Amino acid sequence: MAPRKNLTVLLLATAVALTACSGGGASTPAAGGRTLVIDTSFDLKTADPGRMYEATGLFVGKAVYETLLTFEGGDVTKPVPALAESYTLSDDGKVLTLKLRSGAKFSDGSPLTADDVVFSLTRLRDMKGNPSFLLAGVEVAKTDDSTITLTSKTPNPALPYILPNPTLGILNSKVAKEHGATTDDKDKAEQYLNTTSAGSGPYTIESFNVSNQVVLRANKKYYGDKPAYDKVVIRNVEAATQKLNVQRGDSQVALNLSGDQAKGMSPAVQVKRTASANVIYLHHSRNKALSKVTSNPKFVEAVRKGVDYKGLLELAGEGSVQAPGIIPSQLLGALPPDQAPRRDVAGAKAALAASGLKNPKVELEYPSELTVNGLSLQPLAERIQSNLKEVGITVDLAPAPLTTAADNYRNGKEEMGLWYWGPDHPDPTGYLVFLPGQMVGERLGWKAGADKKLEAAGEKAAAAVGEEARKQAFADVQTQLNTTGPYVPLIQPGQNIVTAASVTGLEYHPVWTVDIADLGVK
Repeated sequence: MAPRKNLTVLLLATAVALTACSGGGASTPAAGGRTLVIDTSFDLKTADPGRMYEATGLFVGKAVYETLLTFEGGDVTKPVPALAESYTLSDDGKVLTLKLRSGAKFSDGSPLTADDVVFSLTRLRDMKGNPSFLLAGVEVAKTDDSTITLTSKTPNPALPYILPNPTLGILNSKVAKEHGATTDDKDKAEQYLNTTSAGSGPYTIESFNVSNQVVLRANKKYYGDKPAYDKVVIRNVEAATQKLNVQRGDSQVALNLSGDQAKGMSPAVQVKRTASANVIYLHHSRNKALSKVTSNPKFVEAVRKGVDYKGLLELAGEGSVQAPGIIPSQLLGALPPDQAPRRDVAGAKAALAASGLKNPKVELEYPSELTVNGLSLQPLAERIQSNLKEVGITVDLAPAPLTTAADNYRNGKEEMGLWYWGPDHPDPTGYLVFLPGQMVGERLGWKAGADKKLEAAGEKAAAAVGEEARKQAFADVQTQLNTTGPYVPLIQPGQNIVTAASVTGLEYHPVWTVDIADLGVK
């Protein structure tokens, strides 16, 4: 199933879309400077960093608020300094110490302090908003005016990878408190933060509407490199209209085109194609009371060997890649492409014979109206149905509305499901939920103790410290998961971003999609 931030994508994608309007050409200075118009399908609820966890909110938050650490471009394998000039993780992985840089200022000109950091992170954790889980069990303390420590009871090497998330943006605590911000669930600052910036980022909020449009203005008191665009207009526009707008110059960026829509574009635009961080996969219930078919490991092996992965990639279009494991290619610990399974019909038939199942029939459920990076799950399901028929497996397709399918998945009622998962944060620890006894494993009836070797590998990976040790540990988990687990990773669909030829500096990022402040102009 999709992570928290993706659960609302479909519901908000049907919001009223704006038709094309004059957005101001990127190469033509508008009053007060250059204007950049970005078209996207809104997945947006709030501008409050302590509550935001939706895709559009994250890239708005990235522009308005700064975090202690960040990532360079689209590389999520190594956190780099931001508001913190340096950081160290203790040998046991429990204490993260950060030294704050000097000179950082909020948009009202006041200095950013260690007290602002402690307040902001404590508020996020204790307000019990959607992203509070990111700092669950983490104690935040000020050691001195330039030092912050984050202490966990158990090894937490994922923390440096979590801190760049825009939900951990640092608030001007004085201003926020004046407008109802607290460090408990009685916080009432959201309404204010939806209209006014209280951050230190390169942009400030001019207007904010969750259905139609967000307008940002360059922060005149920003202490860092000034952004290239004085004004950024982010509009809620359906994908087909996004394509029209960017080709005729009514916008300069289109974020949500499918591989097919991004074909045959005008020479006046640029297309950035890359694999998204979303992994589309099959899962099989291990609950024998629900299914004697899918709970048979040899049946899952037959499915894994029977799927035509190359055919699925053809359906997915340009930019998509096969997923060798459940962890996407951009993250630490991802398996290399040469470890991805290949179709082996003879091997699939042999595994099915070894299962002892005669002419098995299964029901494959998936959300009928959900699209992932512009890709519908329906043609994928139909292709899988056809692939497995060649093996001797009958698949009955069971498309369902998103809410129905999601409820069945969460309540462990799906015999076989076709879903996707994207990173809550760019660290492989978020994928340990797929193991026995963990959240996704439990939903499939895969109880703790069902695979002790794999569970031990998961515990080792969770506690591993150091890039190389963690990389190997998570690769080991996936290798075992691909052999004994109830999952079949399929593809990472393409992320296609179209920009005007005048726009420079665009890099796709799996958490905030685009860093607006990195965008330049020729």
